[in-house]
Amino acid sequence: MGRTTFSISEEDWSLHRKGYLDQERHRQRVRQAIRDRLTDVVTEESIVLSRGQTIFRIPVRSLEEYRFRYQWDKQPGVGQGNGDTRVGDVLGRVREAGEGGTGEAGDQPGVDYYEAEVTLEELENIVFESWELPNRRPKQQKEVETDFIEFNDIRKKGMMANLDKKRTILESMRRNAREGRGPRIELRPDDLRFKTWDDVPKPESAAVVLAMMDTSGSMGTFEKYAARTFYFWMLRFLRRKYRRVEVVFIAHHVEAKEVGEEEFFSRGESGGTRCSSAYELALQIVAERYPPALFNIYPFHFTDGDNLASDNARCVELAGRLLEVSSAMGYAEVAPHGRESRLMDEFRAVEAPHFRLFTIRERGDIFRALSGFFSREAS
Repeated sequence: MGRTTFSISEEDWSLHRKGYLDQERHRQRVRQAIRDRLTDVVTEESIVLSRGQTIFRIPVRSLEEYRFRYQWDKQPGVGQGNGDTRVGDVLGRVREAGEGGTGEAGDQPGVDYYEAEVTLEELENIVFESWELPNRRPKQQKEVETDFIEFNDIRKKGMMANLDKKRTILESMRRNAREGRGPRIELRPDDLRFKTWDDVPKPESAAVVLAMMDTSGSMGTFEKYAARTFYFWMLRFLRRKYRRVEVVFIAHHVEAKEVGEEEFFSRGESGGTRCSSAYELALQIVAERYPPALFNIYPFHFTDGDNLASDNARCVELAGRLLEVSSAMGYAEVAPHGRESRLMDEFRAVEAPHFRLFTIRERGDIFRALSGFFSREAS
């Protein structure tokens, strides 16, 4: 009688996916590192001035390329252990910047930082993940969007790209079993099963953002940069997440004017400042084109606060009228030297929970203003 020999082996199939898992882990670390320094990434000039560029190289200072390091303190040894270590034991550490310094110029190599290459779409996914238009309310006009697709049925006819392989194989096995051939897989055209979908209506209320920017002579280089950076990311966010949001661009000095997007971002002016002119024009546009019963209204004003003292009372009055018709209103004042204007002081006295005030003293405040305004509920 012959002897039957069985060979039993155990294989760790996760090793076959090791490369993919390492890549995914690395991508997650890159994304987390970018999240940790969003205040710097958002204000990166190469992104704001990209003009259609879609791939960027971002230095990620908190993520180094992994490698073994031996003899960090130049002690005798060649890198191997003595056999009594366990998983998780710390074998050594990298000297932190500034640690154990002597006050003299160093002669040790620096730390190599990782430069992540990301697309603008990937960066937007990270930046916009928690943003939304605040206090958005249903309006009277029809609220329907049909670009949300839901696969909810299986049919015998369809496109091959939508073939449901699992259901097709099961159907073939059932048919062969019914015909007495056992649960074989022998496909016939009648076995094919296709996923089908429906366009699911997605309610979305119409909205308008009134982007107001001071372009007077008192707006310096940093002031203009801060305003344009804020509105750059605001537009990317609105166009990425919403289909029924309009943006009106208003530039002002002593007088206000509705302008196009290109002119809004490149316009330069001289002269004095009268902020009330922007609010007057915003109220006029709302009255003529965007009735509050049909639109969620979001005015936002960027200025350096250097307004005519005699105009402040008028600004407060008109801001109050805008607040009555708005879901949320924002005012950002660029004050790189730390001193807020008298207009900001008067706005702080306005009691309105949906009136959001921001002071921009440094680049990081731009991202904080964006995140503060585009949060769900009024603060």
